[in-house]
Amino acid sequence: MTELELQGKRALITGGASGIGLACAEALASQGAIVVLADLDAKAAEHHATRLGGEAWPIDLADTRALEGVSVTTDILINNAGVQRVSPITDFDPEAFRLIQRLMVETPFLLIRAVLPGMYENGWGRIINISSVHGLRASPFKSAYVTAKHGLEGLSKVTALEGGAHGVTSNCVNPGYVRTPLVEKQIIDQARLHGIAEEEVVEKVMLTESAIKRLVEPAEVAALVTWLASPVAGMVTGASYAMDGGWTAR
Repeated sequence: MTELELQGKRALITGGASGIGLACAEALASQGAIVVLADLDAKAAEHHATRLGGEAWPIDLADTRALEGVSVTTDILINNAGVQRVSPITDFDPEAFRLIQRLMVETPFLLIRAVLPGMYENGWGRIINISSVHGLRASPFKSAYVTAKHGLEGLSKVTALEGGAHGVTSNCVNPGYVRTPLVEKQIIDQARLHGIAEEEVVEKVMLTESAIKRLVEPAEVAALVTWLASPVAGMVTGASYAMDGGWTAR
């Protein structure tokens, strides 16, 4: 990719102050994009936005009522913010289920709805949804997360069909387990549910279906996101890119 290929493009990244979101912000900024970090952690968002020469948007993205009337202008939207809860369906807290649907389905919908008019007017836009291998496959104890990621897949495809005539693409990136704080928390939960030591969870639970036995690095996800955001990916839309070490090859 040509350096500074995204010079001057605005990129809004939800959950941009840590993990995959921060890696995406760093990669896009290195290509000349002006990054906007939307995150509940205002202090971290401000710190990293300043470091990257971008902007911070401190916001509770789970407050979907407040997002209904928001006006957003951006060239690139990366829907990344998410949370996880690991529990059997019979014990799953209904409010936790609702929270995950709000944050990981409703919020992407509302942000896409907000940014599309400006993208249509400019005749160019990139919407990149950080889905998961769980947008393509299911796992036990993750009913809310799997439901939300499958919903995000559908939203992304509809956006691709509606946006195509206006120069707007929409795609999903589907990583397996990524080395982030979210996954580190899952290791603790999975150890408790399966009755095994935490050090056994990665090998015996998380990577059992993967041909490549390691976690995905955030920078690897960010590299694919940056390519999808670039002008050379203009014919790529409505797709779901697995980055799962071979999990979905089974």
